[in-house]
Amino acid sequence: MRVLVTGAAGFIGSTVSHRLLDRGDEVVGLDNFNDYYDVSLKEARADRLRARAGFREVRASLEDRDAMASLFATGGIDRVVHLAAQAGVRYSLENPHAYIDANLIGFMNILEGCRHAEVEHLVYASSSSVYGANEALPFRVEDSVDHPVSLYAATKKANELMAHTYSHLFGLPTTGLRFFTVYGPWGRPDMALFKFTRAILTDQPLQLFNGGHHRRDFTFISDIVDGVIGTLDQIAAPDPDFDPLAPNPGTARAPWRVYNIGSNRPIDLIRYLELIEQACGRSARVESLPMQAGDVEATHADISALQRAIGYSPRVTVEEGIPQFVSWYRSYYQL
Repeated sequence: MRVLVTGAAGFIGSTVSHRLLDRGDEVVGLDNFNDYYDVSLKEARADRLRARAGFREVRASLEDRDAMASLFATGGIDRVVHLAAQAGVRYSLENPHAYIDANLIGFMNILEGCRHAEVEHLVYASSSSVYGANEALPFRVEDSVDHPVSLYAATKKANELMAHTYSHLFGLPTTGLRFFTVYGPWGRPDMALFKFTRAILTDQPLQLFNGGHHRRDFTFISDIVDGVIGTLDQIAAPDPDFDPLAPNPGTARAPWRVYNIGSNRPIDLIRYLELIEQACGRSARVESLPMQAGDVEATHADISALQRAIGYSPRVTVEEGIPQFVSWYRSYYQL
């Protein structure tokens, strides 16, 4: 297949692109290389892809309607993995317009491109943040997600609704994946693992919010990619058992699905930090800070729907995954 991967220079996007290339697919990798975090890291990821046969790079922004229309009109794209977005809960408090531009206008351009190019299947990144103020754990796709607590979460919920509309009106098969705290080699510098490792190895203080008593369903990158590729290969179809008198929020009469994709093994952030310290061979200097606006205390993915759909089975524990990241970090930064 020829697969458009948006956010191809990003953490998840670059890893998904490698997996697709490994199995013989062609990849059209879209990214705008914005400066939300270190552009040199994005370029390093992209360099590894540029060296591979079957990869074509496109530099453009999602919100550039003309560029996106041209890409879909001329790209011969069979399926789409849409991972590009303005990420980050806390950053949405500082720069809300970036989320509207990339996550709403940009997603609209993706939907229109898929519709007119008759793309076979759109798989897109949603987020565990859509569960917002929900406190019943684990989070299930059958739960209501009508109470977001950040603009980022609201845009991801909006993406799911927009996708449903296009699935209903135009028969476009769409699958949304609610990612739960992805980590691993080549990860994002704005995530806890990257920040904590950098602080420990450079003997700098690190900021620990809420006393480290956040609980997160940390999910290793290879497990995430398994889920992305598995859902890409299984085109969304209408749910024959959908009951409009008791609607299931995770399925539809249209060819539309949403799934949780996590590890189903949540741990406290303070334990996560301890494992990073062990992998680094050093102790952290901790600056304790209160809970941040837009954060939630706990996430826990019920992954049963994805298990039923594609046999999804996460394999990498944090005890295994964190040392892999620290090893990559030392090598990449020559420490």
